[in-house]
Amino acid sequence: MAPRKAPAYSFPNPMDNDTLVGHADVLQSFINAWNTRDTHPIHPVWMLTGPRGIGKATLAYKIAKMIYGNVGDFFIIDLARNIDKDGKNKSDGKVISVYTVRAMIERMQMSSMSGEWRVVLIDSVDELNTAASNAILKLLEEPPAKTLFLLVTHQLANVLPTIRSRARVEKMRPLGISQLRELCAKFIPDADISTDTLRLASGSFGRIAALKSSGGDAIYEELIKLLKSPNTDYGRTMGIAKKIAPDPNMHGILLDAVAAFGLADLYPHVAHAIADIARVNLEPEIAVFKIITEIKKCL
Repeated sequence: MAPRKAPAYSFPNPMDNDTLVGHADVLQSFINAWNTRDTHPIHPVWMLTGPRGIGKATLAYKIAKMIYGNVGDFFIIDLARNIDKDGKNKSDGKVISVYTVRAMIERMQMSSMSGEWRVVLIDSVDELNTAASNAILKLLEEPPAKTLFLLVTHQLANVLPTIRSRARVEKMRPLGISQLRELCAKFIPDADISTDTLRLASGSFGRIAALKSSGGDAIYEELIKLLKSPNTDYGRTMGIAKKIAPDPNMHGILLDAVAAFGLADLYPHVAHAIADIARVNLEPEIAVFKIITEIKKCL
């Protein structure tokens, strides 16, 4: 029997998403600063930081659309617009090149002189390579007049301290269960989202989207049922291991299972074992099977 395919879901790009759930405090902070900019100059660099998938980029685009003047006054740096030294698209890369940043700076220098506000949105700063980060830093040292920088950051610790020191850092919190339900009702109304899946998402709708797109939520629920079962079933355990093993992004549900059962002492061991799958070139299915078995023994 052919394996059941996960249903195909379509989630909007943050640029096209007008639905912002949560983060009203950060949005209001910006609006207050923007509305009083004539008497209290607004900080030119805003850094939106927090876990992936909570709406940082959606908020950044919402702010950008509120203020930039002309079409040519909005500059976006992300992996989708990444280029190499020859100016060719390099959207399949994992880091944003310095050539992408330099091209943006050149476009800024030729942009409208109408006096309207310009916006530079970087999604995300974590993905800038070292040279690109240094190029951004030089730009932030003397920000152009009437230019707002919106910097999306997933891990604040990974950002150059010199960039952080030049930004107003807004820490965005993970979404609550009710907020996640609201987003699920909006974007995947036909899907049955369990409370376990909502908790598994750790406040990130982006993670729910990834889980639903890959079928990871169903696999997680199957894993939890197996671990709760009083019997040890080799066939079922190997069956789940075969579903988890092929996708490295799915390995994290093993840690989620450890956390769900409150096995704090086991967490570092499982995290190390997952890392070893790639580092030591272990057979993924066997490695995942062993991890599941170890979790089972501790229950």
